[in-house]
Amino acid sequence: MRVLVIGSGGREHALVWKLSQSRRVRDIYALPGNGGISDLAQIVDIDSKDLNGIVEFVKRESIDLTIVGPEAPLTEGIVDLFKENGLRIFGPSKDAARLESSKVFAKEFMQEEKIPTADFKIFSDYNQAKKYLREQQFPKIIKADGLCGGKGVFVVESLTEAENALDRIMNQKIFDAAGDTVIIEECLFGEEVSIIAISDGENIVPLASSQDHKRIYEGDRGPNTGGMGAYSPAPAAEGEVFDKVINKVLKPTILGMKKRAAPFKGVLYAGIMVVNDKPYVLEFNVRFGDPETQAILPRMETDIVDLLEASIDGNLSGFNIEWKDKSSLSIVLASGGYPGSYEKNKEISGLKEAAAIDDILVFHAGTVKKEDSIGVRYFTAGGRVLNVTALGDNIREAKERAYRAAGLISFENIYYRRDISDRALKGEV
Repeated sequence: MRVLVIGSGGREHALVWKLSQSRRVRDIYALPGNGGISDLAQIVDIDSKDLNGIVEFVKRESIDLTIVGPEAPLTEGIVDLFKENGLRIFGPSKDAARLESSKVFAKEFMQEEKIPTADFKIFSDYNQAKKYLREQQFPKIIKADGLCGGKGVFVVESLTEAENALDRIMNQKIFDAAGDTVIIEECLFGEEVSIIAISDGENIVPLASSQDHKRIYEGDRGPNTGGMGAYSPAPAAEGEVFDKVINKVLKPTILGMKKRAAPFKGVLYAGIMVVNDKPYVLEFNVRFGDPETQAILPRMETDIVDLLEASIDGNLSGFNIEWKDKSSLSIVLASGGYPGSYEKNKEISGLKEAAAIDDILVFHAGTVKKEDSIGVRYFTAGGRVLNVTALGDNIREAKERAYRAAGLISFENIYYRRDISDRALKGEV
């Protein structure tokens, strides 16, 4: 079959890599792709925002299956458009994607369905929000309602920080219309984990648990990013906690969306805070997590095409995923300055040496490939540049292997956290 992957990050490279292992896939296309993806797939020069252009390409090239990586095309209704044209695509409808595109919708949905989440207030008026903040104790969480590329959540420790965040979101419009409405919510303290499941609108099949590291600096300090690393499985999300997330979060969500005539097909990602073994939903995403996908897929034995097609066709009942008896860990190598301003076009070295280590995979995120008289070379083209993923018999072994490989890669102003998975290893002798 011929498959198209939409997106350009490390998540999409991991999806393309997994598809390349499928017995069912003959040709893989990617748009817009990146330097590493171009080694496995044919790059298509169409903007991922050009939904009609994508439809025309899929028809022209007789693409059998399209997989959407990022949230933007989903929230713009690409799945609805494909279905109108009789094309097969994996993902939720525009209505179902509101679980991610509007944090207000998601919070009110959880409140109505009695899904555990932090207490919250919603404000569309700046002065009313400011007045409310002056009556609160801190820390608090302030969230812009709409999509902000993973940067629309502020953990504020004081009134000064809170007022600054509120001003930036609602007055300075740093997220444009996505910040017209904000949510101010209780700050929960515990272990943050990611539980991702595939749904066919009625049934769910959970993927392996994982834990992301969203802050830029070690010790979970500094501003939020799109994610600086992940590992799987996550001890804090196993056992009873995992079962509670399935039964008290994911299943009620699927039932609730069906009840609203917006059946959810695709990836349902629950960002969870575990407080005293009780899970609370921090956020929903409607696509594969990044960088969680880069840690999870290398552990998956099952052909991913079988899984995605079962979701599309409503055949997930009884579907089982086989997993390697291995742990994995993925480190994000970023450009210095990220998530703020950073420079691009820095040559990357050491990729072959890192990939030569057993059980190492290097997924490209913000890269571009150039071919000239010197040969094939890769250069930085984004804030998050690479994901170095390792498998091991346990998290400690995977961590040692991943950091050994990461140490072989270099580019100007490279930055990465050195403490990915430390929370999983605490308490080990």
